[in-house]
Amino acid sequence: MSPFLPMALAWLAGLGLGLFYFGGLWLTVQRLPSVKSPMPLVLASFAGRTAVVVVGFYFVMDGRWERMLACLAGFMMVRLILVSRMRTELDSYLSPQKNGG
Repeated sequence: MSPFLPMALAWLAGLGLGLFYFGGLWLTVQRLPSVKSPMPLVLASFAGRTAVVVVGFYFVMDGRWERMLACLAGFMMVRLILVSRMRTELDSYLSPQKNGG
């Protein structure tokens, strides 16, 4: 088997783990205003998301640090894309032309 395939699969797994982690974070932040006591929600969400991602990295890695790096690259790529997208949306929301002043 080509060494490229396991690395590509690790990278794709990193993308999936990143979408899970940061998507879960986004859903948690969206629910905060409607929750009476937000701290348990924040802590439970953080613990659950982190546990899933750590276990996911462990299984994807399978004892090979190269796979872990490929997985981490996919994970961080999702973060960079989502932060860039959110920043663009926030800038357009806060721009003086849109808000009339």
